[in-house]
Amino acid sequence: MRDRFQLSDRIYNRHYEHDIRYAMQLCQWILKPIGIWHMIYGRSQSEKFLSIILIIISFFLLCFVLVPSGPYILFREKNIDVKVKLIAPIGFCLTSAIKYCFLGLRGLAIGRCVEHIERDWRVVRYWDHRKMMLRNALVGRRLTILSVLFLYSGGMSYYAIMPFSSRTKINGSYTSRPLIYPGYDRYVDPQVSPAWEIIFCMHCLCAIVQFTVTTAACSVVAIFATHACGQVQILMTLLDDLIVGERNKDTTVEKRLSLIAKHHVRVLRFTANVEEVLREICLLELMSSTLIICLLEYYFLKEWENSDAVAIFTYFILVISLTFNILIFCYIGELIVEEFSKVDLAAYELNWYDLPGYKAVDLVLIIMMSHYPPKLTAGKICDLSLDTFSSVLKTSLAYLNLLRTVT
Repeated sequence: MRDRFQLSDRIYNRHYEHDIRYAMQLCQWILKPIGIWHMIYGRSQSEKFLSIILIIISFFLLCFVLVPSGPYILFREKNIDVKVKLIAPIGFCLTSAIKYCFLGLRGLAIGRCVEHIERDWRVVRYWDHRKMMLRNALVGRRLTILSVLFLYSGGMSYYAIMPFSSRTKINGSYTSRPLIYPGYDRYVDPQVSPAWEIIFCMHCLCAIVQFTVTTAACSVVAIFATHACGQVQILMTLLDDLIVGERNKDTTVEKRLSLIAKHHVRVLRFTANVEEVLREICLLELMSSTLIICLLEYYFLKEWENSDAVAIFTYFILVISLTFNILIFCYIGELIVEEFSKVDLAAYELNWYDLPGYKAVDLVLIIMMSHYPPKLTAGKICDLSLDTFSSVLKTSLAYLNLLRTVT
């Protein structure tokens, strides 16, 4: 049965293919290497088969780290300082694997959101509406680019530099080449060549998967949320045109009001779907960021005491990277609430007293709905906002003080 709030399938925007590609391009590039894009958007059996292969490879790389390192930190390692130092990298790998699972499980729902965005691009009629959507798409692209730059620069510096800077010397020669993730000594001698080189390369590939999954989650949130913000801005222009009807002079107030109501409901439904799709991922991101930022701050202070300049710089970059990543999530949640909260003011500021009869009463429902704007939540436990970001930083510092007390 056709949804009465669904827009017409008629194409009004002749540039829709270019616009869709512009809005979704970065998200597509990030989701493709981990097999998610072909799974949610695959048009052929070969693409779906490629998706399965990429997912298997990605999970193999994650398991290559988790299977040896997990039992090692839980059962074999007795030194508490070493255990604490391993919690952050292994924990980040574990949460990345869980986020990867949620992205896969929510693939069909993500695909429906993508189809919703494509339909909006096809039916946009006016150049200023298209300009609004492009401007918000640019915001989503910039947030995605920043997430990629920060995570990959900080993360890959840790994986590429730390193993070499931590080598120990005895009698003038290197005797120990540490790895980011331990636990392989039960299977092979990780210090001999080419075992060390192979494991090191596998760790780097695993890191790429982890950072790709994290940036993929951030990209999906950014693209979907900024698209919703663009639709809200279009809604406000429709409200401004309700009385005069300059865009649709051949329509009545009733028809324009009906269009506004349908557009409003459509945006609300899209935002609710986005929140439902991403709530578990946002919860994981919030929890993991709080704990890992705390641990990175602890590592930073430890290396400061040891005067290890390379490690200090690496951990500092990692703290900045993860802090900025969770800031993006919280900023996007704040942005959605801010945009939806403007609708009631736009509805009230138009010349509603010029509406015929009791038509002004119909605006009350829109105003009332705007008092309860949709929000992105972390597992329905807390809202994503700048206040939440502040709480994350405060909590990480509180955990840091506790950790320094007990170690």
